[in-house]
Amino acid sequence: MHGVPEDFVGKSIFDIFPEEAASAYYDRLMKSVNSNKIEVYEDHVQLPKKSKWFLSTYTKIVDSQNNILGIQIISQDITKIKESELELKKAKEKAEESDRLKSAFLANMSHEIRTPMNGILGFTNLLLQPNLSGENHQKYVDIIQKSGLRMLNTVNDIIDISRIESGQTELSFSEVNIDEQLEYLFSFFKPEAEKKELDLLSKKDKSVKDIWFTTDPDKLNSIVTNLIKNAIKFTEKGFIELGYELKKEKESIELKFYVKDSGIGIPKHRQKAIFDRFVQADIEDRHAKQGSGLGLTISKAFVEMLGGKIWVDSEEGKGSTFYFTIKNNPKSSIKSIAKNDSQPIKGENSGGNLNILVVEDDETSQHFISIVVEKFAGKITSLNSGLEAVEFCRNNSDIDLILMDIQLPGMNGYKATQEIRKFNKDVVIIAQTAYALTGDKEKAISMGCNDYVSKPIDSKELVLLIKKYFMK
Repeated sequence: MHGVPEDFVGKSIFDIFPEEAASAYYDRLMKSVNSNKIEVYEDHVQLPKKSKWFLSTYTKIVDSQNNILGIQIISQDITKIKESELELKKAKEKAEESDRLKSAFLANMSHEIRTPMNGILGFTNLLLQPNLSGENHQKYVDIIQKSGLRMLNTVNDIIDISRIESGQTELSFSEVNIDEQLEYLFSFFKPEAEKKELDLLSKKDKSVKDIWFTTDPDKLNSIVTNLIKNAIKFTEKGFIELGYELKKEKESIELKFYVKDSGIGIPKHRQKAIFDRFVQADIEDRHAKQGSGLGLTISKAFVEMLGGKIWVDSEEGKGSTFYFTIKNNPKSSIKSIAKNDSQPIKGENSGGNLNILVVEDDETSQHFISIVVEKFAGKITSLNSGLEAVEFCRNNSDIDLILMDIQLPGMNGYKATQEIRKFNKDVVIIAQTAYALTGDKEKAISMGCNDYVSKPIDSKELVLLIKKYFMK
């Protein structure tokens, strides 16, 4: 027996193999005795220490008178060959499953883009109908807005997951006031929660007054945003609670966040799969079809990039609590606010009398921004190029706020900002761009901008940003 220990030689099959296996081999011997051909068998045998695969041939040996002299059995250990075959089979099945899930994902992406596009184009045409009632007009506008947001979320998720998959996602650390960051998100999502008559609650660690944490604020914002959006989507009544606690161990600082809801909950068998790429698009339920299914995958990737972990505690029908942790960067600290750059810098009453400059070469965007900011403005000036903006600011030192597009003809927004900073250090400049790539916010700030907003601009986000700098 090739590949079998020498102490097997000379022993009965009942001495070597378990009784059931030995009986099967005995039956083969009897079959070979009564056969005139070579019998071939493949066996998976459990030996005392481990299991092995054997390929055996049984040949009847006879003399010249056709008397049976014995049975010749040649067994070869083919364990490594079988293991390789099994690995190849598993790899093939895994590849086929991956292809199936990707196909389901692509089908879902097509659905998630075409469906809201149908709503946008369809109801835009309906708005052109003569004699449309005011009630229907508002209803159609609301549908168009929701469809646009849904499509934007899908596009953003696709861009994020593509960056993660290609390894192009980078971290950009800065010092963040955690309470301020969460308060911003709380204010942003409160109207959406109220539309569904949900109570949106916020809790903080009361053991410290203020927490400044050195982390990537955009990644943190994305993680919490995805979790709150999921909670709102899957909760029909009750509450959503956002909070965190501080964990300190010697020199290590860790923040543990949670988003809790009273929604539909998640079955046990799905609780691991919800973080996997492409799986959400393959789950057959009505909720899984309402979105790209990438939010939790993106959140998991970002959490791990920040040195933490993410998990869920859920009971079907009773709600879910998503937890995640982020590790401290060595520069993280706990301290009271001595100077907070996001505090109002123009005073409580300046919010409705600002001198605002909109620098934007796209007429539609220029018009939209002017409408959004008009309630803060005593005067609004719109210009189309960076060079015009620099000259205008040089001759008008009383500008309070500049909304600066980055991609401008001739002199771009970054260069224009740098030129303006040479003679005006105080004006608030908010960059706006359709690129929305990793590091854009940091680049804008390094070029002299105070803050940044990506296109398509969310009017609520822009309003909160202006209030951040000009109103209590």
